[in-house]
Amino acid sequence: MASFAEALQSKPFVVTAEVGPPKGTDVSRLLHHIDLLKDKVDGLNVTDNQSSVMRISSLAVCRLILDRGGEPILQLTCRDRNRLGLQSELLSAWVLGVRNVLCLTGDYVSVGDHPQAKPVFDLDSVQLLQTVELLNNNKDLAGHDMQGATGFLAGAVVTPEADPIEPQLIKFEKKVAAGAKFFQTQAVYDLEKFKRFMDYARRFPVKVLAGIVLLVSAGMARYMNNNVPGIFVPERLIEELAKAEKGKAIEVGIGIAGRMIRQLRQEQICDGVHIMAIGKEERVPDILAAAQ
Repeated sequence: MASFAEALQSKPFVVTAEVGPPKGTDVSRLLHHIDLLKDKVDGLNVTDNQSSVMRISSLAVCRLILDRGGEPILQLTCRDRNRLGLQSELLSAWVLGVRNVLCLTGDYVSVGDHPQAKPVFDLDSVQLLQTVELLNNNKDLAGHDMQGATGFLAGAVVTPEADPIEPQLIKFEKKVAAGAKFFQTQAVYDLEKFKRFMDYARRFPVKVLAGIVLLVSAGMARYMNNNVPGIFVPERLIEELAKAEKGKAIEVGIGIAGRMIRQLRQEQICDGVHIMAIGKEERVPDILAAAQ
């Protein structure tokens, strides 16, 4: 298959999805999801101790994806490693065949399953992007020459529906200046607001993939509105989910996701989508089918 970098350059609309490593050594379900998705998307993100919950490392799962013929995107947060550990992880990823990295600051440990853990945050996401750029140019963060450079395609995250939006735009520009070549956004539900963000983003030489989070119930949508900064699910979509027959709300959510992807693609609003099914990875093919 084409690399993610090649897909970004050659395809008018790319699709990525994500898989979450398990908390434990049983990877059977994970491998099923990899096999199900690897030929249907242009890249597979692997989360890095998502929500500060201890899991198999992103790098190990990236290698499993490569072994099965997929194209992994390593997610790397600054929460669990200092600058030595981050650089070592990046060098290790490169020699193991990983070519794409999404640079994140990371969730705070208090939200996870080890709230007593000591957070690191030696660097932030902008500084991590700068680190990748240095490693790509055969230098480490201390300015020393290395014995072989990396050549990562580096990406970052932006929240296009944040209110106020100005801090996000400032951070977006900093990330572009630091070396980000693509962005995967947080969940997008208000396409008019997203279009305004894209009018701004088009001034920069980067690719933007809209984040599509699968809504499985009206309760989930309301929870996100009340507890997840920068995400707002319009009331009309919540009502659509609430009217679903018992046990059928996820089918409505798949329809909503497919509808949004179709509009984004047909109106050429952005460069692709990043589908986050969050525990329902087996339904990603249904979302893609609904988008046709």
